[in-house]
Parts: sequence; structure tokens; C-alpha cells
Amino acid sequence: MQAIVDTTWAPGAAALRPDEDAAATRCNAGQSLLARYDAVRARTEALVASLDAEDMVVQSMPDASPAKWHLAHTTWFFETFVLGPNVPGYEVFDADFGYLFNSYYETVGPRHPRPLRGLLTRPSVAQVVAYRHHVDTHMRAFLRETPSAELEALLRLGFAHEEQHQELLVMDVQHLFAQSPLKPALAPAWPTEAPGPSGRFRRIGGGPVRIGVVDEHFAFDNEGPRHTVWLEPFEISDRLVTNGQWLAFMALGGYRRADLWLSDGWSQRQEEGWEAPLYWRREGDVWSHMTPGGWKPVDPDAAVTHISYYEAEAFARWAGARLPTEAEWEHAVRTRTDLDQVSDVAWQWTASAYSPYPGFRATDDAVGEYNGKFMSGQMVLRGGASVTPPHHVRPSYRNFYRPGQRWMFSGLRLARDVGSSPDDDRLTFLRDTLAGLSASPKAFSPKYFYDAAGSALFEAICVTPEYYPTRTETALLHDIAPALAATIPDGAVLLELGSGASDKTRVLLDAAPQISAYVPVDISVDALNGAVERLRSAYPALEVYPVVGDFTRAIDVPGALAGRPVVAFFPGSTIGNFVPEEAIALLRSVRERLGPEAHFIVGADQVKPVDTLVAAYDDAEGVTAAFNRNMLVRINRELGGDFDPQAFEHRAVWNAERERIEMHLVSRVAQQVTVAGQRFGFAAGESIHTENSHKFTPASFARLAAAGGWRVDREWISPDPAFGVFALV
Repeated sequence: MQAIVDTTWAPGAAALRPDEDAAATRCNAGQSLLARYDAVRARTEALVASLDAEDMVVQSMPDASPAKWHLAHTTWFFETFVLGPNVPGYEVFDADFGYLFNSYYETVGPRHPRPLRGLLTRPSVAQVVAYRHHVDTHMRAFLRETPSAELEALLRLGFAHEEQHQELLVMDVQHLFAQSPLKPALAPAWPTEAPGPSGRFRRIGGGPVRIGVVDEHFAFDNEGPRHTVWLEPFEISDRLVTNGQWLAFMALGGYRRADLWLSDGWSQRQEEGWEAPLYWRREGDVWSHMTPGGWKPVDPDAAVTHISYYEAEAFARWAGARLPTEAEWEHAVRTRTDLDQVSDVAWQWTASAYSPYPGFRATDDAVGEYNGKFMSGQMVLRGGASVTPPHHVRPSYRNFYRPGQRWMFSGLRLARDVGSSPDDDRLTFLRDTLAGLSASPKAFSPKYFYDAAGSALFEAICVTPEYYPTRTETALLHDIAPALAATIPDGAVLLELGSGASDKTRVLLDAAPQISAYVPVDISVDALNGAVERLRSAYPALEVYPVVGDFTRAIDVPGALAGRPVVAFFPGSTIGNFVPEEAIALLRSVRERLGPEAHFIVGADQVKPVDTLVAAYDDAEGVTAAFNRNMLVRINRELGGDFDPQAFEHRAVWNAERERIEMHLVSRVAQQVTVAGQRFGFAAGESIHTENSHKFTPASFARLAAAGGWRVDREWISPDPAFGVFALV
């Protein structure tokens, strides 16, 4: 790529996006130094190509610098440390620039005060561009010769230095534009983060581990020396904390509870009035935030960014977890392949203060000031961000900022000690509810139907005249019990997903006495406790290991039962509550967690006449309607909602295209509701989609099972109203 070729600034070109021109922005060890230089310099210019000259002069706060200053300072670095000492007879472009564009190199000489860089209206942007052109011309001539190893190391430091300023440049322009009432954007086409699944904690072993730079073509001096540290076993989340989780923290008083905060952090929160991450603004019911692409709605599933160390630490404490140390973070990243968002979303705060590694020594020259002098009063961040140049990330990289700073792209990844088990069910419920009410169309997850009242109402639904699935499936299970029992190995563990009252389980337990243990998994503690008490009384020889949890997130056989054959049981056509992609993911998860030898018994309702289907989900007595509205009652009770359940009509409809019954709560009037302090508007007739119940044919279910990694070994279909039970292997 060619750097600037004239001395006039040409505003209005599209700024570089992270996914553009990868060949120009990535450099491997084999790339020539000249090509590397040109690529780095061109990327800086591309980042500011959309800016006007006026945009490039202003300094929005003391921690930020004008874009013009970044362009000049990165040029000053090459002139001062490369050309001046190594090119005989080299004449500096302007003798005043050494004072104007030095940053913190005390041994080089005095410098213009950092908080006053926005007052440098002179030199002009055009003069700074001419300065870059001048230095680029001399650098290209210099790089045609092969430098010494020592000089090559200095050059690569210069490349990395400019890459650091590329990230700073985006941060500083974003902060500047966030102050403007016109809401400009650095790069309107800047890509947004693709949301992913909820995070899970991953176990990491302890012991002596090595951290620090390893075989990198370039690394900063603070990344070494490599050394040994002792770690206790710990767990670390495989994803970053999301905006949805942060909204829950805010809604439940995270910014108002002094007990969650370090003393210095609480003081700064009060002094600066923090109520949300930097750049967040609330307009009516919608939170938005500033991004390189301009102001955007806050995506609940995207990672939270622009938070201080103090905020990250307070959130971790509120969530029953902690921040990882930088040694834990590096060891986890080097040893696990299932950690996401490591270096492409947000820098991640650690619990580690920025200090030298054992054996670290800064050099005595000016370049030795690069990192060592800042090893006081700063905290370490690890990873990389969406604005970090692609060549600029590695596991050993140690970024550092003061604990109260927020304008950088900073987020957090939670860790916790082995054996801790924070109660995060309410946090997850709140996050999912706020996300569902913020979506269009609005929706709730059906897994939250089943509190104590919801479970009781569902049991009542099962005995209504219209609701055929329970009695039809139960009758079918009695008829085929001997055949099912023949598929269950001796000593097997029966693991039931969404066990509820465990009534259908008794059919299998009675028919298959070879079952040695039963593991009911259910999200409702009340339903689970009642079922376990009844089963232990009826089957005193049966080992029962109840598991409270969401079976869509984790399915594990207790360690005491390891080695026994496993038969999973999933009756009730609950598989139909998932959209096909979710059902396939669940089937795959069961296969992966239980192994290739496991068996799986699944109940799946079959397609039938529409009037039969609709009546089953909208009974004459209104039990299903009460069950549906109970979600609103639960939100009021547990999440501080103010829903009027009677202001919403229960509605069940058949979606022929997707072969499913849909349940909705339809607002009878235009209204406003509040959940955890956040307001949501409903138009008259607007609905909340609360549940799907997909129906199958034997052929469509076989295709679904195959996509999830299973094969239908045997199937049984009842007389009308048709219901199916499938034995999968």
C-alpha cells in the first residue's frame, strides 16, 4: 500500500474497517520491513480518511489526543529514534516538532503538556501530512538496506508503537464524536459484534505454570522475562460479560450499593455520577451507546465495553465471582481452545496490578522509557479489542490503564475459585426477560414458566379434557413399557430432562427394575423436591440424585455414577418447545455430554387436526391462560415488574408453515410496564410470544434426530390423537 503522496488532506473517504484489506494490515515474520512499514503507515491514514481537518484538531479530554497529534507523534518516533541517529546528514523536518510531538520521553527533551494538545492549531493538518510524507520518503530509502538485528528490533518497536496509536486514535475520535449533538461516526459501516451463546465456566487446573512471552517475532519488554507462577485450580468464563447481564446489574442496584465497590471506585462513581458504562444513553425505553459506527442500540447479547476496573470488580463481586489474575488469564488462554472473545471484542480487566515480572530490567536509553516507567498505579488488561490492529495481539500482551479510566474498549471475563457456586439464576432470568422485552417482536423463554405456581398449573393443564398429550403419552408408555425396558442396560442410570413431577418416570422404573439410579434435572426447585421425596418413598432401593438446573446449558451425570450406562429420558414433547436449531443443539449436547453409548427416549407429539391442537392449548376452563399469565406474575414478584396480568389476553394459534402451536400474551390496550426499573411500551394488540409447541411426523422427527447426532432405533405411535415415543441410539 502507498502512503500519502501529496501534502493536502482529502476528507470524506471511507475509514478502514477491521475486516478490510487484511493483507495490508497483517504482517508475518517473512514480510519485508519496508512492506511492513508501508502497511502500518497506510492503515493509520485510512483510519482518519473520513475526518475533516476540524475533526483532527480538537482534544475532548486530557487523556485523549487530537487525531492530528497522533499522526505527527508516530512520525516523530521514526524521525527521532531511527532516521536521526542512523542516517548521516539527515535534517529534521521542523525543529519545533520535537517539542510539540514528544509524548513522555524525558531523556529526549521537554515536551508540550499533554492536556493542552488541543490548543495546537499550528502546525496545520496539511503540514502534518507533509511531515509524514517527508519522513516516509526517507524511511523508504533507509529500509532498502538490510538493518542490523538491533536496528530491526527498534523498527518493529516503531511499528508496534504506531499500531498502539491506531487503537488510541479510534478511542479518542470516538470520545470526541460522543460529545457532538450531531452524532457523527468515524466509520458508519464499522461491523457489529456477532452475539453468541451464554457464557459457561471452564475448569482450569492449578500448579506451577509458565507465563510470559514465548517465541514471538516481536514483544514489548514488559511481556518478559518468562517465569513460573503457582496457580490454584480455578474456573474462568468462556465468554465476556454481556450488556444484558450489565443491565441486570444496573437494574438491581449495582451502581447504588457501596458494599460492592472498592473505596476509591465508590468515590469516583459518586464524583463522576456513574450510572452506566461510558457512552450509554437512555432515550425512552431504549439504551443506546456510542461505537466507531456511531450511536447504536445496546445489544443485550453483545459484550459490555467501556467500563472501568472499579466497575468490573464491582460487577464480579455482585455476580458471586471475581476477576482473573493476569497469570490465570494467560494460562487459560494458552491451555484451552474453547474460550471465545479472547482478542477481538474487548480488552479484559484482570485483578493484577501492573508491575515488573521477576528479572525485568528497562534499558537505559530513551526507548527504555516505553513501559517500565508506568509500573505504578495501573491495572493490567489482557486480550485485545475490536479496534486492536490484527497483528497486535498475543497471549502475553500486557495492556495497562488506571483503574478509573473508561474510554478504552475494556470489558471483563469472570473467574471464580473451584467449589464456589454463585446463585446466578435470578441474574439469568432478569437478563433474558429484559432482552425479550427489548426484542422485536417481544418474546419470553418458556423455561421460566415453571416456578412453584407454574408447575402446579401445568399439572392442572395435564388433566383438562382438551389436553390430550399427557394422557395419550402415558397410555402409550404403559403399552410399550416392556419393549422400552428391553432397551435399557443392566445397572443403567436414568437421567430425565425437565423431570417436573416425575409421574411418567414411574412407568419406566416399574418396568425396568435394572435401573440403578435416577437423575432428575429440573429448573424448578419446588417441583424437584416434591418429586424426589415421593420417589424415594416409593423406590427405597433406588439411588436418586436430583439436579437443579437448566438442562439446555449443562447435562452431567453425578460423579458417583460415573461408568454406568446412561439412558436419557425426555417425555412430554418438550422437544417441541424448541425451534429446530435449538432442538438440534440440545440433541447434540446430550450426545456429546453422555457419550456414544448412551440411549435417549424422547416423546414427540404428532401433527393432527387444527381444532384438536388449538383446544389443547386454550382450554375452556382457562387453566392454560392462567399458566401463561403466571409468567407475568413471576416477573412482578422476582424482578420488580408491574404487569397487570389481566391486561393481557392468552392466545393460542396454529402456525401451519412451521407446524407448531404458538402461545402469546396479547396486550388488550396501549400500556407501559416496568421491569427492574426499565420501562417498556406496548401497543394495543401487541403480543409477547411465550411458547412454541412443534408437532412432528415420524419422518420429520427422524430427520431432526439425525441432525442432532442420533438414529431412531425404534418408534411407537399411538392411535389418534397421535403421539410418538422414539428410542434413539
